[in-house]
Amino acid sequence: MIGPRPLDFWTPPTDSPYGHLQPGRHYRVTQPFVDFDGDPHPAGETWLYLGHNFLPHDDGLSLFISLNGEESWHVRMQLIEEEQGTIVESFEDYVTEHEPVPA
Repeated sequence: MIGPRPLDFWTPPTDSPYGHLQPGRHYRVTQPFVDFDGDPHPAGETWLYLGHNFLPHDDGLSLFISLNGEESWHVRMQLIEEEQGTIVESFEDYVTEHEPVPA
């Protein structure tokens, strides 16, 4: 995971959804996983999903998220079985939508 950066630093080329992830909605990690950079995403981690990008040459998936609503992070995944492919295939089992608690 790369960041933090300003909230609009990694403005994705599109705000289209990726699978069940919808830009502007909040999600919670329900099953821990490790991203391409070796960074853990523990159960309970919460995100504001900002968008994604896909690099077909490397089967690279970039997820752009905010952990705090003020900064953004780049979560890299690789869509091959030996890396995070099996996780992304069933990502709805790892990351589910949730309503944040008002501050």
